[in-house]
Amino acid sequence: MKSTLRYAALIVALSLLARPLFAADGILIVEKTTSAGVTQTNQVQIEKTRMRAESAGQNGGKQVFVFDGTAQVMRLIDNDKKTYTEITKADMDRFGAQMAGAMAQMQEQMKNLPPAQRAQMEAMMRSRGMVVGTPPKTEYRKAGTDKVGKWTCDKYEGYLNDQKTSELCTVDPKALGFTVGDFQITQQLGEFFLKIMPQNADQMFILGKSDPQGFSGVPVRRTYSVGQRQIVSELTEISRQTFADSTFAVPAGFQKKAFAPGQ
Repeated sequence: MKSTLRYAALIVALSLLARPLFAADGILIVEKTTSAGVTQTNQVQIEKTRMRAESAGQNGGKQVFVFDGTAQVMRLIDNDKKTYTEITKADMDRFGAQMAGAMAQMQEQMKNLPPAQRAQMEAMMRSRGMVVGTPPKTEYRKAGTDKVGKWTCDKYEGYLNDQKTSELCTVDPKALGFTVGDFQITQQLGEFFLKIMPQNADQMFILGKSDPQGFSGVPVRRTYSVGQRQIVSELTEISRQTFADSTFAVPAGFQKKAFAPGQ
């Protein structure tokens, strides 16, 4: 009996020690992004209802963004200035409606321009990432396989109007030790943004959305263009971890700044 009790106590002790490992319900993603010869390291921490993204450039500056899916609130944190800005879903909807109205008015005025001048105006707007008419949908075509880090991935080429504009290399979430359900918060983030950024839908890290993206899996490398800039992003690490609540909180003492259009 004593040996049985000692064995049971040992099992309980081991299970308590191991519990943090099995209870880890967060995902850490580390991504390297290169644009115009400048490389940044971006770190994303994902949980079921919230996520945090942190990017650091070569100049040492740090940008932090936190999204609370339950409250539908996004916070932009400036560690250098010790300030933060809070943006609600209502803010995004309001500014999205304002932008749509301004765009409709601009397009109405453009109808009266000569064809050559109107085409020039539309080209300038597209070069600045603005949507002219209905946002075009990227068509992804399978293009074999490739290797990114330790992962063998399926390569896709993205086309707009039969012109190649992007590349993706993806892996099945299971190959990373995850499921599509682990990334549901990214779908909420995409819906939060898309009213004011429909032209950037293809750059959103979204899995499990009802509208098929045209490719399968988690992108471990993405190559695309924003205006005249080409951006290449590669995952360097992805793992399951447990995050403290403070990870997603605004640091104590930071001053709140009002959100302004154009920010």
